Amino acid sequence: MARMHSRKKGTSGSKFPVLKKVPGWMRYTAKEVELLIVKLAKEDHSTSEIGMILRDTYGVPNVKSLCNKSITPILKQKKLQPKLPEDLTNLIKKFIEIAKHQEANKKDMTAKRGRRLTISKIARLVKYYKKAGTLPQEWKFDPKQASMYVE
Repeated sequence: MARMHSRKKGTSGSKFPVLKKVPGWMRYTAKEVELLIVKLAKEDHSTSEIGMILRDTYGVPNVKSLCNKSITPILKQKKLQPKLPEDLTNLIKKFIEIAKHQEANKKDMTAKRGRRLTISKIARLVKYYKKAGTLPQEWKFDPKQASMYVE
């Protein structure tokens, strides 16, 4: 698949395990993993951080194969999901960093282009989340108040 803003092709990316069943060496049950997810979410970890902590510290290779649902639905069920989706939050943080860089370096045209591309990615993602019902229809990204969206 081609890259979004760069006329290049690429196939690299993370690969899930081939087997979709729970490994025999797993020490944790589905209920214990759900409790760990809730505990980590209350410590203000994002969903991707929770997945990495479960993988690296607790040896849980795949939450979905164990609990039959991924981390986000578990957090939604326990009413712990964040106000904004994680990928949108990360793009807003990236936009804030580029804007901060551009304040210090006014003639950096590459940063100006990066800022425009980030705004367009945010707009596409907001459009998707409004259609999916994750964000309310009246939600709008305001570049001047971008730091307000991120805690």
